[in-house]
Amino acid sequence: MKPPIPLDVSEQTMTFDRRSGSIVERALFNHRLLVLALCALVTLVLGWQATRLQLNASYEKTIPTSHPYIANWLAHQGDLKGLGNAVRVAVANPKGDIYDADYLETLKQLNDRVFLIPGVDRAAMKSLWTPNVRWTGVTEEGLEGGPVIPDDYDGQASSLQQLRTNVQRSGEIGQIVALDGRSSVIFVPLLARDAQGQSLDYVALSNALESLRTEFEGKGVEIHITGFAKIVGDLIGGLRQVLVFFAVAIAIAAAMVLAYTHCVRSTALVVLSSLIAVVWQLGLLPTLGYALDPYSMLVPFLVFAIGMSHGAQKMNGIMQDIGRGVPKWIAARYTFRRLFLAGLTALVADAVGFAVLLAIDIRVIQELAIAASIGVAALIFTNLIVLPILLSYTGVSAKAAQRSLRGEKAFIQADGHERSGLWHTLERFTERRWALPTLLVAAVLGVAGWATSRHLAIGDLDPGAPELRADSRYNRDVAYVNAHYGASSDVFAVMVQTPDGGCASYDTLMRVDALEAQLQQIPGVESTNSLARLNRLVLSGLNEGHPRWYELIPNQAMLNMVTGNAPRGLYNDTCSLLTVTAFLQDHKAATLTGVVDAVRAFAADNDSDKARFLLAAGSAGVEAATNIVVRDAWQRMLLLVYAAVVALAFITFRSWRAVVVAVLPLVLTSVLAEALMVALGMGVKVATLPVIALGVGIGVDYALYILSVMLGELRRGATLSESYRVALHFTGRVVLLTGLTLSVGVVTWVASPIKFQADMGLLLGFMFLWNMLGALLLLPALSHWLLRPLVQPEARAASAVPAVPASA
Repeated sequence: MKPPIPLDVSEQTMTFDRRSGSIVERALFNHRLLVLALCALVTLVLGWQATRLQLNASYEKTIPTSHPYIANWLAHQGDLKGLGNAVRVAVANPKGDIYDADYLETLKQLNDRVFLIPGVDRAAMKSLWTPNVRWTGVTEEGLEGGPVIPDDYDGQASSLQQLRTNVQRSGEIGQIVALDGRSSVIFVPLLARDAQGQSLDYVALSNALESLRTEFEGKGVEIHITGFAKIVGDLIGGLRQVLVFFAVAIAIAAAMVLAYTHCVRSTALVVLSSLIAVVWQLGLLPTLGYALDPYSMLVPFLVFAIGMSHGAQKMNGIMQDIGRGVPKWIAARYTFRRLFLAGLTALVADAVGFAVLLAIDIRVIQELAIAASIGVAALIFTNLIVLPILLSYTGVSAKAAQRSLRGEKAFIQADGHERSGLWHTLERFTERRWALPTLLVAAVLGVAGWATSRHLAIGDLDPGAPELRADSRYNRDVAYVNAHYGASSDVFAVMVQTPDGGCASYDTLMRVDALEAQLQQIPGVESTNSLARLNRLVLSGLNEGHPRWYELIPNQAMLNMVTGNAPRGLYNDTCSLLTVTAFLQDHKAATLTGVVDAVRAFAADNDSDKARFLLAAGSAGVEAATNIVVRDAWQRMLLLVYAAVVALAFITFRSWRAVVVAVLPLVLTSVLAEALMVALGMGVKVATLPVIALGVGIGVDYALYILSVMLGELRRGATLSESYRVALHFTGRVVLLTGLTLSVGVVTWVASPIKFQADMGLLLGFMFLWNMLGALLLLPALSHWLLRPLVQPEARAASAVPAVPASA
């Protein structure tokens, strides 16, 4: 048998025709200097643009604004102060309780400083020192009330005693004041835009809060801060550490490629071309009006990882041809011909995998899709075009070329010689006795993974911020607030819409009271509040606190009187909207689902012309709506990704059998990745949803490179075993290299202090590894039953002309 890959193509070199190849090849390689000059110019311009890239976030971008629940909230946002994006600053007195003159003076100073931070909704801000925190009492002269801090407060013992009494009558214990009385909260609602119309700067806000924390903890208090803005601030604040781990992953990738090639110049060019794509991506984002947020921080590295995979393939092909004695510029053109279509299809598949995320109605995911698609588009130029042209000038070192030639001779041996080692073992997966057990193991893994993935939850599975470590400062602050206030800061609000002036009607309040009673029975609901509850309390108070009067009475005049003196947070100015607020233990998926299901069932039975129960406001209500959108988008997104990958693979291979061989390993990886998420306690949410889709788009690269070579050999009549052997030598070794390299690189992220990055490192490492194993093991096993030579052995034997894979 003749070797499938010729070891001497000097005759082809002597007769190489510069006019040969596709029109694209001729346009690029016959004008190499012009192409490189244009690339350098674009890199300089976009590199300067990249310096203008902002790292920020937006609460509104993380929520599905067109979902009916969110639409209801936004439509009544002006009447629902404090039920949106907010920060809670808990100020504790480590030396005693809050009824201390020094503590109260420090709290007042901190309250005034927080009040002046840009982006704070000052009218809705609440603390012991704001006039909207009031008490109400019943005396022999009737109802009385006023601000919790007495007007004549002077810090003396009598004033402190009056404050203690006012707090007990305010109903704020467990809300503004801790259950143990040792801390109080400054509730800070935030505006989407500041007074100048600029979007809220979360970095500046978080830095301002941290500065105040440092300053005032020096005055003897302890400060605990919770809220979306602080999560984002901590994630962005950890960017420097994230970049360190990115740099480590890049260094590992470069080191492993260098160890494979033993050529510094070609390794440096592969890394450089991938980094240029990242620069182009980061430069195009501000040019198009986009910023980078914490949820898309991983995208630049994904672009680099994809670039390393494609770049290593190009470099390997050129190195092999140079090892056979082909001049470097001709070797670059040969490699371009053989791999450009496969590389282009793979990158288009990657881009489509990102692009389908645009179908998800959450702005932060859509912007991530745009940023990633831009990066992949850049790779088409930098790694499929610019890299081969650069290597056509630099070539590879003589040592690397000789090593490649020795490896090729050892890899593909003539008949009569025994072959052994890893590559021969992999080649045997095309044989029935190896292929059948492989498929059986894959089937068992697939079934087990599918059964486990059925337990994959939507949303968060842990209290606090799962993007951060459990022992992070933020999650310790959340634990403190949950422990000392009887409920978390997770608030779920149901909006009750009535005709103008109808919020206090007896029928409406009875329905509200019934809903409140049902909510209190749901696991995870700590307490509730509504206008109906206030009426019960006041009516009982007006009758000397007798428990038999803790009831709603069918006396509209009395109900109107109580409502007229109620704080406006319970209903709006026109008395056409009131809220039923549930304070939840956490924002876990199960808790939110239980509340949503209960409210929906209640609304279905009780909605009328006089009162309509609308979901949902509050931080937990918004998160519940987001979970619903993620649940609906999850399977639809995967179907779209696979449909796109199947279509592209079919266009490339023109064979349904090849499509099945390429796609089934990806399906197994997706199923096992979801099972891994269950094992790790991760839910499907805004932060993790994109990674599931990206694993499919990125994973198909390996199959495309291997199958493109295999099918080329099969069309020339080579056996399946021979075709796979050629594919292993030409592209399979680099698939193994990049799969291991990228897996090892991203697995180092598990040490990151940002749990979001650590989780993504595990998921990406798993998918890189399993996609590589699927391409090297499952793909040949499937090929045993689905792929056959397209030329009869007799016709092949009649042809004595060997060929380079995929015809150079």
